[in-house]
Amino acid sequence: MIDRGKHNVAGVRVDAVDYEAAIERIAIAARAGRPYSVAAVSVHGVMVSVLDKTHRYRLNKLDLLTPDGQPVRWALNLIHGAKLRERVYGPQLTFEVCRRAAEDGMPIFILGGDDSLLNDLVTQLTEKLPLLKIAGCRPARYESITPEEQSALVDQIKASGAKILLVGLGCPKQEVFVYEMRDALSMPVLAVGAALNFHAGHLPQAPPLMQRWGLEWAFRLAHEPRRLWRRYLLVNPLYLGLFALQALGIYAIDPESAQAPLEEMRYG
Repeated sequence: MIDRGKHNVAGVRVDAVDYEAAIERIAIAARAGRPYSVAAVSVHGVMVSVLDKTHRYRLNKLDLLTPDGQPVRWALNLIHGAKLRERVYGPQLTFEVCRRAAEDGMPIFILGGDDSLLNDLVTQLTEKLPLLKIAGCRPARYESITPEEQSALVDQIKASGAKILLVGLGCPKQEVFVYEMRDALSMPVLAVGAALNFHAGHLPQAPPLMQRWGLEWAFRLAHEPRRLWRRYLLVNPLYLGLFALQALGIYAIDPESAQAPLEEMRYG
């Protein structure tokens, strides 16, 4: 088990952990009924925080930020000597958390996608993990909700008996949700992104070799060019530049330079 604390990657404090440590932290919080906020941070997530000081503040307030992207793992290793042999990939972390929840008899709740995706996701997960208890599912609105709607959502999740909440709203909405709802829900709340689509069979995952060499972005770009071209062709080079400057000791974004949100966003 590797758990070497948080380290600055372009202004974001990412946890130098492996799967075992991340899953254990989440399971401990779930068994204790304790609030615990989790996100798997990729290059895109880091760069959103570079361009948005408020998002940087939110990310740095989460309990656990795993190195989802290979370039984030490389930064932890090369700059901070983390010696991580693999990243903690969001979709794989999601599945392993579900596996642990099934083993420990801890029900989960899923928020995200539409009815079709959720139906397929439940089918796929329960086929692979027959002991997994899914306490409830709710399609995402992907838009702001009122305080009353937020309160009703909290009540629904609590009443379901769930011990873990998986949230797939897309970046950065899901991280906003996790940040804002952490204390309202006495359970781990995980921002899982495209993991719901992958495990439902609605999106293909990159081949293992492409994932290992940090080329997942090319695979996803080939499948969704119109949606993702700006993210990968404009933002990725900027990350590499910041990575190089920090590695050489020339410049590093200070995590404390973030700005606290002035108001709640309330996505649901």
